[in-house]
Amino acid sequence: MIILIALLCGILFGLGLIISQMVDPNKVLHFLDVTGNWDPSLAFVMFSALVVFVPIYHLIIKHKTKPKFTQAFHLPKKVTIDLPLILGASVFGIGWGISGICPGPALVNITGGSPKILVFIVMMLIGMHIPKYAKMLLSKFRYTYK
Repeated sequence: MIILIALLCGILFGLGLIISQMVDPNKVLHFLDVTGNWDPSLAFVMFSALVVFVPIYHLIIKHKTKPKFTQAFHLPKKVTIDLPLILGASVFGIGWGISGICPGPALVNITGGSPKILVFIVMMLIGMHIPKYAKMLLSKFRYTYK
């Protein structure tokens, strides 16, 4: 049942990305270009998501002690803002700004078979493993973080 629900949520999420055109790098780049050819339409997508999520969160999710189809909520344990978080968010933002695509839409776009998207996903997977090796390397120089 959990796998079926995850599949349905993924399909719904992917359809939302397609309908909102967030899978189009040019649409995203025009949204990020606030000093040039700015396209504010993705702001409406984000606003619509908040209009749907915020009331549901406050009325239903916030008061639940346990999810319906699994044993516990899987929330992040780390709640502090530290250097690795800031650096990671910065690199993510720079990559998104350069390419116009982030991981969710990239996975939706993989169905089109574009070589550019395939290269993006391979680089994304490599990038996901860099922090592990960077942490090992930095620990040799006595830099530690939690």
